[in-house]
Amino acid sequence: ERALSLGADAAICSATEDLAQAVMRLTGRRGVDVVFENVGAAVWSDALKSLARGGRLVTCGATSGDQPGADLRRVFIRQLQIYGSTLGNLSELQDLLAFCSQHGVRPLIDSRYPMAQAHAALDRLASGQQFGKVAVSLV
Repeated sequence: ERALSLGADAAICSATEDLAQAVMRLTGRRGVDVVFENVGAAVWSDALKSLARGGRLVTCGATSGDQPGADLRRVFIRQLQIYGSTLGNLSELQDLLAFCSQHGVRPLIDSRYPMAQAHAALDRLASGQQFGKVAVSLV
């Protein structure tokens, strides 16, 4: 509901819905062109299953594991492309910041904690109840 209220066209609750099936339902069985995946093994299979023919998966994280099962048949039959991505250079960061400033893009902050409560911030993350970033103030 929160994602929809912030302007998302659709939302899927992976706790109650099969992610890949929901994507296919929402796209008329076509799938999506791009998946930005930053979790790793826990969502890898659903990410691949959600892609349209010729789709691209961009991966930039492995929080839940860095050795996902690889359904190579799906990759070559559907002509999928997999890209790895990490950070960027200083110029790209400056471009990103300028874009965010120009278009009013701001990170969604779920909660803020002082450094002395860093363990509470980690507990918040571990609970999976956050919606947006959990920030820890260094001052």
